[in-house]
Amino acid sequence: MDKKESFHWADLAADNVIQQKGDKDSYTVAAGITPSGIIHIGNFREIITVDLIKRALEKKGKKLRFIYSWDDYDRFRKVPKNIPEEFEKYVGMPIADIPDPFKCHKSYAEHFEKELEESLPPVGISPEFIMQDEMYKACKYTEGIKKALQNKSKIIEILNRYRSEHLLDDWYPINLYCSECKKDSTKVLQYDGDYEIKYECACGFKEKIDFRKKGNVNLKWRVDWPMRWEYEKVDFEPAGKDHYAAGGSRTTGKEIAEDVYNYNNPTDLIYEWIGLKGGKQFSSSAGNVITLNDVLEVYEPEIVRYLFAGTRPNTEFAISFDTDVLKIYSDYDKLEKIYFGKEEISKEKLPKQKRIYELSSINLPQEIPFQPSFRHLTMLVQIYKGDVEKVLDHYEKNKKTELRAKLAHNWIQKHAPEEFKFELQTQAKAELKEQEKQALRLLTEKLKNNDYDETTLFEEFYSICKELNLKNTEFFTAAYKTLINKEKGPRLASFILAVGKKEIIKILETIK
Repeated sequence: MDKKESFHWADLAADNVIQQKGDKDSYTVAAGITPSGIIHIGNFREIITVDLIKRALEKKGKKLRFIYSWDDYDRFRKVPKNIPEEFEKYVGMPIADIPDPFKCHKSYAEHFEKELEESLPPVGISPEFIMQDEMYKACKYTEGIKKALQNKSKIIEILNRYRSEHLLDDWYPINLYCSECKKDSTKVLQYDGDYEIKYECACGFKEKIDFRKKGNVNLKWRVDWPMRWEYEKVDFEPAGKDHYAAGGSRTTGKEIAEDVYNYNNPTDLIYEWIGLKGGKQFSSSAGNVITLNDVLEVYEPEIVRYLFAGTRPNTEFAISFDTDVLKIYSDYDKLEKIYFGKEEISKEKLPKQKRIYELSSINLPQEIPFQPSFRHLTMLVQIYKGDVEKVLDHYEKNKKTELRAKLAHNWIQKHAPEEFKFELQTQAKAELKEQEKQALRLLTEKLKNNDYDETTLFEEFYSICKELNLKNTEFFTAAYKTLINKEKGPRLASFILAVGKKEIIKILETIK
């Protein structure tokens, strides 16, 4: 086995950053997005990828600056599905200058920005947010804009290498928002080679501006990205695979960074798409979105991190809300046991598994936390009709158990297949054969006169079936029909002990 395989991909990526950018005391890592709609869990992959590599660099003793850019000075391009059609009138304006359609924040951009910002601390991520609206309006990028304008021909040459329809000499690498109508329906009439631009707008307004003093100019995306790499001295920034397509923004960005801004391209990493199990890709504009908050309604924060830390960025995967949830919780609990030496694993695999656990943790515990089974909790929350306090009576009471119980209840309520849902009956209603009734009456007597654990009670079921010459399947079906009015249900022995013998006996004694 390749020695590198024993290390985690984030540590290897951190080594790559140091190798490419030099062994420095501190590094800047970056991510960002245009808040044009709901920021979905697919967008979160970039954020968590940067955070994991940030942690890997910190483990190597480095200081880190993690910046997240809100590209909220980008133009509003089209109206997403969940936004009123009347917002068509704002197309062409900066996203930060459009009102919030939900009327709870000061702008369209801020509405979607805050939703993500508030969901990150629970998963242990706290980047430094940079609002590009504020940066451009404060004329922070004056010199970067000037350099792009002065190197217009060079930028056109770079972009035209990858375009079938070439840009002409009258193209400029800027968007210019009209001071009158606030839209980018403008045309540059003259640039003086320094800081002054004369433009006209489709609305009829004309103006000469000095972009050192008036911040209504921003760079087009393919130029803006490399300009900000140089401005922020970015050492690492990943991107989705679409940016790496032939002539994609990463390719042209690298060339513009080097040839125009004299800056070595940040170390990069390609990440794959993620989807929702069932095959759909996430798309804000199409209205097909699952947010980080949606995922946190089912998965613990550490398990959200585990889903990404345990998967290489260049591997496509789907977020599951079906019965895979039970396996994912079980796998994470196993990983925790491995980390604390409670479950054995080969020496070759141990370092990587321990590293995945470390990167999944928000605050690394000193000893193994109590692990209530998520599967068992899904049964208890139904027995007690969502009353988490009663569920906690079965366990060591702590915040983790309480959270997991609430998440189990959320999963049952919103996502669980019908076969996982049940309601405890108060009276037997099912029509049973006489032999099935005899078996359940015998079970009633056994429960009255004996104490059982899950194993001995399970064995008792088979003894009853053997004694009455009843098929095992018929016994279990009769029990489920009586107790929960369904033909299948949770593991019967575990279920009976969770409900309590007294309550089960009370129901079984109603069999006529």
